[in-house]
Amino acid sequence: MNWKLTQLGTNPTIAFAADELNKYLKRMDRGARVTRIVTDCYDDANENALYIGIDPAFVALIPKVDDTARDDAIYINVANGAGIITGTNPRSVLIAVYRYLKALGCAFLRPGKDGDIIPKCLPESKPVYIAETASYRHRAVCIEGAVSYEHVADMIDFLPKIAMNGYFVQFKKPYEFFTRWYAHATNPYMPAEPITEDEMDGMYDMLRGEITKRGLMYHAVGHSWTCEPFGVPGTTWTPVDGEAPETIAPILAKVDGKRDFWGGVPLNTNLCYSNPAVRMAVVSDIVSYCEDHPDVDYLHFWLADGSNNHCECESCKEIPADYYVMMLNELDERLTKKGIDTKIVFLIYVDLLWAPEKETIKNPDRFVLMFAPITRTYSKTYTVTEEELAAVELAPYTKNTLKMPKSVAENVARLRRWQEVFSGDSFDYDYHLVLDENNDPGSISCAKILAEDMRNLKEIGLNGMNSCQTQRIFFPTSLPMLVMGETLWNRDAAFSDIARDYFTTAFGHDGMKVARYLGILSDLFDPAYQRGEKPILDEDKAREFAKIPAIIADFMPTITKNVSAPHISDTVKKSWQYLLYHAQASTLFAKACAYRADGMKEDASAAIDALIAYYNQVECEIHPVFDVFKFVQAMKRKFQ
Repeated sequence: MNWKLTQLGTNPTIAFAADELNKYLKRMDRGARVTRIVTDCYDDANENALYIGIDPAFVALIPKVDDTARDDAIYINVANGAGIITGTNPRSVLIAVYRYLKALGCAFLRPGKDGDIIPKCLPESKPVYIAETASYRHRAVCIEGAVSYEHVADMIDFLPKIAMNGYFVQFKKPYEFFTRWYAHATNPYMPAEPITEDEMDGMYDMLRGEITKRGLMYHAVGHSWTCEPFGVPGTTWTPVDGEAPETIAPILAKVDGKRDFWGGVPLNTNLCYSNPAVRMAVVSDIVSYCEDHPDVDYLHFWLADGSNNHCECESCKEIPADYYVMMLNELDERLTKKGIDTKIVFLIYVDLLWAPEKETIKNPDRFVLMFAPITRTYSKTYTVTEEELAAVELAPYTKNTLKMPKSVAENVARLRRWQEVFSGDSFDYDYHLVLDENNDPGSISCAKILAEDMRNLKEIGLNGMNSCQTQRIFFPTSLPMLVMGETLWNRDAAFSDIARDYFTTAFGHDGMKVARYLGILSDLFDPAYQRGEKPILDEDKAREFAKIPAIIADFMPTITKNVSAPHISDTVKKSWQYLLYHAQASTLFAKACAYRADGMKEDASAAIDALIAYYNQVECEIHPVFDVFKFVQAMKRKFQ
């Protein structure tokens, strides 16, 4: 068939969308004859063209949104290789292209070259009509874990394929995440790959280019504003040697009578915010950053990490949220005077969950509230009732003796207090896939929690999600990540439909067997127990964990059969290969859990060491989908 791909205008993201459609059409049909045309405007008389892009003639076709630059809606009307693929902005056009390819039978299961399912025939005569608006404005991922350049680039490439629209790079320089990978400090089987700051700067520049190419909304920085403006690097949570230098010590938060880095970590150290000069220095540094980085759509201004670490000096009489709002207002005034329209994301997190008592945000349009309930449980979703919220008793703010909320209801009640004083844009910043993913080796329970949480963000007054997560979160399956993307796009999407489609596509004929098998593992590993919400010593739990190796052994013939099957695609075969590694690891993990539940600490420790050794040995095979560094961190915390 002849395809006349007609690109409207020269916008780089729309050009990339046309490139992607061209690439995948040719992968589906190597004999496809594709002509590329660039034109300035739509011509409805050109009936044989497939228009890709934005044109005034399409405005009435696309579903209405509040903000065409930030809200995504798509319109696809194609038959016999001709028609229109458009959206509210260039990024939406790219999302629409991938959606069209899915309608033709393509699937995007995980990042990287082995993540695509591409049919070997092109149903060019299939009519496709889609007109949709995303349920939420914010659908982003934040860098975490240990990463190489390729890991992050692959994730950025993957996001619009699953209708996500933003990427967040923490810190002014994301060295922490890259050095974790290239140092390979926790894996004796992988030699270190020395990397310089200049090389990492180059990687960061290229990654920003990949974000821009796809029109993704670019989020930046977050923590480090409490140290970087004063010449102290804020790129790591690693403690520094010695006391704070005299140049900064007088303005650090005074805690327990001492002004020093909190726990030795500058990034975790708050300041003496009652001091106007301190506030002005922080604000000035943020203004300078905005001037130097006009490509940033959302600049995150957070206070120090950690909790119960605020200044106790006689001058710091207000609660942290009040000083924080003072700085937000001062920042807005400075940016407004300079004509800078960058959105500022402010964080309600740990101590800042306690809403301001005196100050109010003067220009809500400048700001976006980010709800970050890092101490919440993931055993309950955001399906909280008004009765549950009314029953919550919120303790008053008491400096540096706060008890952080674990229940979903109390966290949401804290959010409600903030929403009483701020009615602007907002999103959730959650930790399902960086703090909780290892509590569910089967991944099914985690995916269900994610689906319910994303569905209910609207009910708690939030307009989306920025997921703080490891980039390699596709082991044993991609289901949690795909569920997040699907449900953020369409909050009414049924979990069962997403799961069925994923398992049958990723694993082929035996896909639903995999779903049932992993569901059993999720239940038996008991995520609530893994989270420490049940007693560690439990003979009944020990017996349940002891059942797991036999269940895995029973399913192993199905795995090995498919790993060696001759007539399945490389992508499907890779899914089975990853499941084989997972089965062997889960057997070891089950033994460690059984020993732990039985109180056999030394045996549990030896078993977890064996599991870590196994993952280290196979990391070279599974690193695109699994972050061994983060897993090792989690297991050492759990078993020590």
